Amino acid sequence: MSKYVNTTAHFSSPLKLTLLALVLLGLAACTSARQERKDKQAANYNTQLGTEYMQQGDLALAKEKLDRALNEDPDSADVHSARAVLFERMGERDKADAEFRSALRIAPHDPQTINKYAVYLCSGGRTDEGVKRFLDAAHNPLYRTPEVAYTNAGVCLRAAKREDEAAANFDRALQLRPDYAEAAFQLATLQFERSQLPAARTEIDGFLSNHDATADLLLLGVRVARAQGDRSGAQGFARRLQRDFAGTDQARALATLDHNPG
Repeated sequence: MSKYVNTTAHFSSPLKLTLLALVLLGLAACTSARQERKDKQAANYNTQLGTEYMQQGDLALAKEKLDRALNEDPDSADVHSARAVLFERMGERDKADAEFRSALRIAPHDPQTINKYAVYLCSGGRTDEGVKRFLDAAHNPLYRTPEVAYTNAGVCLRAAKREDEAAANFDRALQLRPDYAEAAFQLATLQFERSQLPAARTEIDGFLSNHDATADLLLLGVRVARAQGDRSGAQGFARRLQRDFAGTDQARALATLDHNPG
């Protein structure tokens, strides 16, 4: 007679319990993962709503939506960034700082988060910090529009009256993307304000000859041409502005230029 022990009969019950436990754990994990996805989707939706309410000026409702988003996904850099912007609008800069620090702790290399924080720093007069953040974003390989970061750095520097540095950043943006109208507009505006009329006119004419016009550039062209005493050139810019951008604020502004030259 065999002396081997019947191990199947001995372990069948504990084995079934172990398998059942594993199944239950798997189901719990699936349920938890589904709930986490639902929470993240809800947080994203409420963040979008909160941002839209901010743009409409309804800060109370924006805060309600962003508070809800924070509860749904406290580890979202987008939620913290949106809340930072909200607190800035509410004049609570300490809370805005804290929210931006949270966002950057979660996503230290996210270029959009860095860009938002840089805008915030510049708006608070922290120019060097803001410009550094913009340049960090521009040098980040994940950031697909470095020309925007360089232009924003220029705007920040221009506000601080650091005009040569501002111009260098606008130039850098245009080197990267020659058809970036905002950089051309900012550079030509800076040149116009510094009474560098030939340079401003060259910038405007060169851009419009090679790329799509914008209402801002055409209106600036009117102002520069008038300052140069070039009546024909000013009329050409004005006709194009009225034709291609009728009904815009820039087209309507033509009527006030005679009363407010320059």
